[in-house]
Amino acid sequence: MGDTKILLAEDDINLGSILREYLNAKGFETHLFENGVLALEAFMADKFTLCIFDIMMPEMDGLTLAREVRQVDSKIPIIFLTAKGVEEDILEGFRSGADDYITKPFSIEELVYRIKAIQKRTEMGAAMKDFEVFQLGRYSFDYLKQTLSMEGKTVAKLTTKESELLYLLCRRHNEILERNYALKSIWVSDNYFNARSMDVYITRLRKYFKDDPSVKILNVHGKGYKLVT
Repeated sequence: MGDTKILLAEDDINLGSILREYLNAKGFETHLFENGVLALEAFMADKFTLCIFDIMMPEMDGLTLAREVRQVDSKIPIIFLTAKGVEEDILEGFRSGADDYITKPFSIEELVYRIKAIQKRTEMGAAMKDFEVFQLGRYSFDYLKQTLSMEGKTVAKLTTKESELLYLLCRRHNEILERNYALKSIWVSDNYFNARSMDVYITRLRKYFKDDPSVKILNVHGKGYKLVT
């Protein structure tokens, strides 16, 4: 954990300071910024391993900040802090490339758990990759580089979650990827919001394959998804 450098953007300075102090005490090097503009400046000037963004912030909100960060680094994990029950914020957060979210009020222990879960997934993913490249119709999916290519040209740089989800689909090529298994493997929890967010990611993956109709991600009613070529 000592080499985990966290970019924390939270406009509530009291909450932000408490989070920073607690995370630092847990061995995470945490840098706090009170709005999205300052956080983005810090991100562009330094190297971080994980981001925690409040959605509602002045100057630049967390969703916009995440999209800007994703333009530079498609792989860095992002956790959103959001108001309780604001479903559209949560779904929009996943569309912006979030890896996880936590609703206020929350226990800091729960946030630490989410951070460690993301670290574990990242480490497991790195161990599983083994430089694997999957051929999907005219596309080539490089799990290590998190890229989708066609005829040698990169057509999409995937986020970590997109890559992990596509990897599971590829490992079960022409077989059913059970919905709950995918949710627990990638999102840790199979709750309602995570299930909805996975639907968003499936839609995004389908769009990436639009130029080759032979590659399909099918819904299997009541069970999950199937990647067929």
